Amino acid sequence: MSTQTGGRRERLRKATLKEIHEAVRTLLVEQGAAAVTINAVAREVGMSGPALYHYYAGHDALVGAVTADFFDELASAMEHVRDARADAPVGERILAVCRAMRTWAITHPAEFGWIFAAPITPLNRQPDAERHRAGQRFERVLLDLTVELWQTSPFPVPDPAELPSSLREQLITYSASIDNRLPPEAAHVFLSSWIRLYGLLCMEVLHQLDFAYSDLEPVYEECLRDLTGVLGLARP
Repeated sequence: MSTQTGGRRERLRKATLKEIHEAVRTLLVEQGAAAVTINAVAREVGMSGPALYHYYAGHDALVGAVTADFFDELASAMEHVRDARADAPVGERILAVCRAMRTWAITHPAEFGWIFAAPITPLNRQPDAERHRAGQRFERVLLDLTVELWQTSPFPVPDPAELPSSLREQLITYSASIDNRLPPEAAHVFLSSWIRLYGLLCMEVLHQLDFAYSDLEPVYEECLRDLTGVLGLARP
């Protein structure tokens, strides 16, 4: 009987957590990030503010959990198109994943903006392990493909000796953090490509380029074409 009771309680807890996360999303999409407060979320799910603390220690914990959800959702969308093309050349999978990332971002601008406003820092700088795990899952989608490309068809890289010493040291640290799957100079190409692509997408979702463009898809595709050259891929 105790096992059945415990199982029922756990199911109820999971259902309540799901309802809380859906409430956060509704407030975020309809009213903006500032509307996501403990009391507002509690009202959405029909409980008191203090009752919500039985599920999350505070606002930061709630934000971290929902951010992890959004990262997982975005990563799942990217993984889906990657896996659907499992037999395709790695370059095709990289482009498909990049396009899937943009599709999710522009169809979920509030959620993507929430992710962008809550960057993932190294685990030793924050206690939020769940957010860190989800952020790493998101990072690994393109990282794994880049590692596969490097192992099968190495792309051009800079001479490490020609990089500024501070940059070189940071790249060595990052390379170690990913188990040296990419040497520092290859990690530099990966990160530079990522910064350019992700930066453009953030500017699009946050409407920072509306003064010049009403449709950024061709600009994004142009960026992808440039990156295929950087990575030594066949042009799409």
